[in-house]
Amino acid sequence: MATEHTVTCEKSDGVYNIFRDSALRYCGYANEIGESFRYQYPKLVTPSYVVAFGYCFADAVSAGYQVMSEDERVTVREYRAKETRAAIATFDTLLWQSLASVAIPGGVINLIVRSSRFAVARSVGLPVLVSKWLPTAAGLGSIPFIIAPIDNCVDFALDNSIRKLLQQKEE
Repeated sequence: MATEHTVTCEKSDGVYNIFRDSALRYCGYANEIGESFRYQYPKLVTPSYVVAFGYCFADAVSAGYQVMSEDERVTVREYRAKETRAAIATFDTLLWQSLASVAIPGGVINLIVRSSRFAVARSVGLPVLVSKWLPTAAGLGSIPFIIAPIDNCVDFALDNSIRKLLQQKEE
């Protein structure tokens, strides 16, 4: 989530973005925590997705607002109206965040926890406490390792698909 991903609203040095430059960005990872604890606290899963998607929507709106707040003189060479650029920035940020922060990591963590539960269930002689919490620990422990590869894959996929369409000149 720390990578820049908007088409028209790239972060310049010295511009503070609360959604990417503060601890608030960890709200985007709330669903990974929820997925890790799915089998211990199933009622935690839905609220964790609400928090994560709320973060995605807030960051997307912020990206659009940032474009709308730009000084006209800065973007005089742009061929699109400011409203169009703001819509593109909002859409791009929402798509990127939804994929890189919520959908793909949530699925990966869910798969890790389910696979760990499967392996633990077939292990003989493990204490009950270990059997119960090892899959959750595996899910939580994998979060730092999956973030950057997923971010890079989503950047690559969007750069080579929808972003090419969004950057084309309107004829």
